[in-house]
Amino acid sequence: MCGLTGIFQRNGQPASQEALARMTAALTHRGPDGEGYYVKGAVGLGHRRLAIIDLSDAGRQPMETPDGRYVISYNGELYNYRELKHELARGASNSSRIATRKWCCRPGPSGARKP
Repeated sequence: MCGLTGIFQRNGQPASQEALARMTAALTHRGPDGEGYYVKGAVGLGHRRLAIIDLSDAGRQPMETPDGRYVISYNGELYNYRELKHELARGASNSSRIATRKWCCRPGPSGARKP
């Protein structure tokens, strides 16, 4: 299982990259295959990766949408990526990263609706 960390500064102060790195390092045993960070303003996300299906760098987290509007870090693998691939886009790779980006940002009740 992957390891997830997060910081949200309710007082509006910037999230500490150093504190996030220490928290995430404490979870190395949960995800020995890589680490990733996202810090913007008062929010910070950390991720320790346990690669199972997608061993490429395309599965790194946290993941951002191409426009940077949405960010996600989650514990899990999209085991039905083959079915999602056909539903979401033709020619997509087997990457959970691509499927996650498209699933989270599609319009409709199952995805985030853009205002």
